[in-house]
Amino acid sequence: MRRITFDPPNRQQIILLLTVAVLLFSLDGSLTAQTENPIPGVYHTAPNFSRVDLNHRNVNLAAYRGKVVVINFWATWCAPCLAELPRFVKWQREYSRRGLRVIGISMDDKESPVRAAYQKYGLNYPVVMGDEKLGELYGGILGLPVTFLIDKSGKIRFEHEGVADLNIIHREIQTLLARR
Repeated sequence: MRRITFDPPNRQQIILLLTVAVLLFSLDGSLTAQTENPIPGVYHTAPNFSRVDLNHRNVNLAAYRGKVVVINFWATWCAPCLAELPRFVKWQREYSRRGLRVIGISMDDKESPVRAAYQKYGLNYPVVMGDEKLGELYGGILGLPVTFLIDKSGKIRFEHEGVADLNIIHREIQTLLARR
C-alpha cells in the first residue's frame, strides 16, 4: 500500500490562505447588504419614480399601470443609444393605441444636448433627466444603453444592457401587449 504524506504549508501558502479568508469575509458583508436591499431584476416590480420631462410634464411610473412600458436609459454621447431612438419613436407611434408607453431617461449631465436630440430624432415620448440616484433604483446603470420592458402589472419582464437586438425587443413588446 502506498503511503501519502503531506508537507506542512509554507509561509507563502499561509499568506495566500489568509488573503482568501479575508476576501471571502469581506464579500460576505457585501452580499448581506445586497440581500437586505435587493436590486430589482426581471420578475420584480419596477421601482417607481417621478420626474418632470423635457416638456415640463410630470412622469410618474405608477401612473402607467395597465400599460406596457419601455424604459430606456440613454445619453446623447452614446452612439448605440442614438441608433435605437428611431425604433422607439416607431414603436410608440405604432403601439400606443394598444397600450405601449416609452419613457426615455437621459443620463446626460446637461439638458441642452438632450433637448437637441429630442428635436433632431422627433421623439414622441417623454424624456426625463436621470442621475445616479435614479440609476441605482434600477440596479446601477454602469453602461448604456439599458432598456427595461415592464408588463401591465408593473413587473420588469425583460432587461437589455448594451447594444441590443431590436428585433428581440420588438417581439418582447408584442408578447407583453398580447397578454391580458
